[in-house]
Amino acid sequence: MEDFRKYITFNPNIRFGKACIIGTRITAADILSWLGSGMTNDEILADFPELKKEHILAVLQFAAKRESIIKTIAA
Repeated sequence: MEDFRKYITFNPNIRFGKACIIGTRITAADILSWLGSGMTNDEILADFPELKKEHILAVLQFAAKRESIIKTIAA
């Protein structure tokens, strides 16, 4: 997979600065939610023709990277 930063951007004027697919208003959280609800890559791509498979893979890479840097705070 290429670097996810090629496909994901943060702009405070678009979707409140959330991680979005470049050139769209579709957030990484939107795509993760669709995948989590059981949608397949093909279903997502059919519903949102502006997306490509590379975008979905970039979101997964972004989420994995973000998860790896989250620190756990003991209660």
